[in-house]
Amino acid sequence: MPSSVVFCGTPAFAVPTLHALIADPEFTVKLVITQPDKPMGRKQQVVTPPVKADALQHGLPVAQPEKIGTFTVPPCDWLVVVAYGQIIPQKILAIPTKAPVNVHASLLPRWRGASPIQHAILHGDTETGVTIQKMIAKLDAGPILAQAAEPLPADATASLLHDRLSRLGAELLVETLKKPLQPREQDEAHVTMCKKLTRADGVVDPTKMTALEIDRRVRALTPWPGVTCQIEGQSVKIHEVSLLPILKQSVALPCKGGTTLYIARLQSPGKRVVTAEEWQRGRHA
Repeated sequence: MPSSVVFCGTPAFAVPTLHALIADPEFTVKLVITQPDKPMGRKQQVVTPPVKADALQHGLPVAQPEKIGTFTVPPCDWLVVVAYGQIIPQKILAIPTKAPVNVHASLLPRWRGASPIQHAILHGDTETGVTIQKMIAKLDAGPILAQAAEPLPADATASLLHDRLSRLGAELLVETLKKPLQPREQDEAHVTMCKKLTRADGVVDPTKMTALEIDRRVRALTPWPGVTCQIEGQSVKIHEVSLLPILKQSVALPCKGGTTLYIARLQSPGKRVVTAEEWQRGRHA
């Protein structure tokens, strides 16, 4: 008889794991819990979470409680949580008969918290990965059930890493739940934390930051929250850069310590994304 699963997840990162559970005959997803639909953007259009849209396409029941702590979660074998967006209280973690488990996009105990992919890039990590952990009430501090490492190239972007780790996490979760669990405690001496990102994290100043520091910000914080910079007296959003003058139509930006960043694509407020060369021509036309 298949193991029953209650799945908690919200963004696109969680969708491959939901797919993997749906596709595997050893599991049956009895309920999907996700965040409420929310208005987003300038026009405040109501947006459906990617997990909800996918669950409905597969005919699964969906719940969207404002606060999961007030919601009655049904009995299940596994509670699977992937980037859900709310803290799961202990009374719910105690419901599954086998375990509450979480897919986290880092090699715990490094980068506990809300933005592990971005922080791995921001700090120049050379390796990242995914962790399957048994959940406890403390944030990302549960015993490790399985890990899979992934090299982190010096030119990696958050978007590329997001897609790789979401697939890797889905595969590892299904493998892990099919075997006897072998939890091991995290090494508390090597914990690093990462916070939720805000627009302020994307504001850069080339007079105070090196080219490498800004390069990492662009790769880590695009598309969200985005990187903005004052260039020639105008605030622009930077979309693509390089540490070497190899990108066509790039423009050199002097940075701290005599370093140089080469901007390939950028965007003025309310305008479309253009090459730096096009932007510069428009400024001086």
